[in-house]
Amino acid sequence: MISAVLDASALIALLRRERGMEVVHGHIADAAISAVNYSEVIKKTIEYGGAAEPVNAYARNVSLNIVPFDTEQAISSGKLYPATKPYGLSFADRACLNLGARYGVPVLTTEKRMADTPVGVKVQLIRGEH
Repeated sequence: MISAVLDASALIALLRRERGMEVVHGHIADAAISAVNYSEVIKKTIEYGGAAEPVNAYARNVSLNIVPFDTEQAISSGKLYPATKPYGLSFADRACLNLGARYGVPVLTTEKRMADTPVGVKVQLIRGEH
């Protein structure tokens, strides 16, 4: 059973051992992440000078549920645009929020603007900001 959906920022915080990683670690065994957000994690890892394979090995080791982005998700994520536009949310942010709505579980993130967006999805800031 899925207990939380991870935004890319949450998984990056865990991988980089940043503040808030404990919250993510507490959910990692039964968390899900959209393939869209996982792609962001890989991109950021490379941007920071790392390699993709250790991230993939970690994801396999913890059996991270990486959810493919399908047509249904594309449509429902796109429909979030009007509500998310004033908050400057990206395509990946909408994919993440949509997956949280799909599973009916909280989204874990470091991005306050996601928590401020009124789309009916519980968003937990892993660093405790309000």
